[in-house]
Amino acid sequence: MRYYLGLLPVALGLLLGGCEALDGAGNVVNSGAFALVRARPTAVGNRSMWVTPPREWNRIRPRLFLDIGEVEDWTQNGFTLDDMTFVTGLKDKQFIVRQDRSEYRQVPRFRADMTPPEVVAMLESLYRVTGGAAEFRTIALVPRRFLGVNGWQLDYEHLDGDELWRRGRVVGATIDGRLYLVMLDAARAHYFDADLPDFEALVASAERR
Repeated sequence: MRYYLGLLPVALGLLLGGCEALDGAGNVVNSGAFALVRARPTAVGNRSMWVTPPREWNRIRPRLFLDIGEVEDWTQNGFTLDDMTFVTGLKDKQFIVRQDRSEYRQVPRFRADMTPPEVVAMLESLYRVTGGAAEFRTIALVPRRFLGVNGWQLDYEHLDGDELWRRGRVVGATIDGRLYLVMLDAARAHYFDADLPDFEALVASAERR
C-alpha cells in the first residue's frame, strides 16, 4: 500500500542499500529493505491469511512502509511501479494505515457494518489523503467470492503527484466483522497487466487459518 510519499528519498536509499542472502538450508536471511517470498504457501499480515504466489516476490519490510500489523506489502519491480497489498482481518473501528491524529485530513476508520461502496470510499480516501492522488476513478465494483464467502471486486485507476497513472484491483470481504482483502496497484502502462495473473493466483489461493 503505497503512501508516505514524503519518505521517498529515504526509502530509495534503503532500496539501494538492501540485499538478501540465503543460509545453508536455502532459507532467506532478512537484511535491507526486502525479504524474498518464495513460490510456496506463505502467511501474510498478522498470519491469519495464507496465500501461494506463483513466483517469487519481494516483501517490503516495515522500515519502508509504516504498515499496521494486519497489512503487508509485496513488490515485483519496486513499490513505485507495482505493489501487492494484503489486509488480514482489520478490526471494527481500526484504521487501515498509521496516521498522525493532528493531521486535518484523515482516512476514516473501518467499520464492520460498512457496505462495499463504503469500503471503496475508505480506500479512495487512503489514496487521496496519504498517497497524494489527484484523481481517483472507480471503473467497476462487482460481487465476487473470496475466502469462501460473498465478497466484492473493485477495479480503479488513479493519478498521483508524480504524474503517473496507476491501475488497481481489489478483492475483499468482511468476515466475522473483520476486513480481508488482496489489492494490486501498479503503473497502468505494462506493470498492471504483467502482475494481474499473479494477483488472480494469490486471490484464488487465499485461505484463512
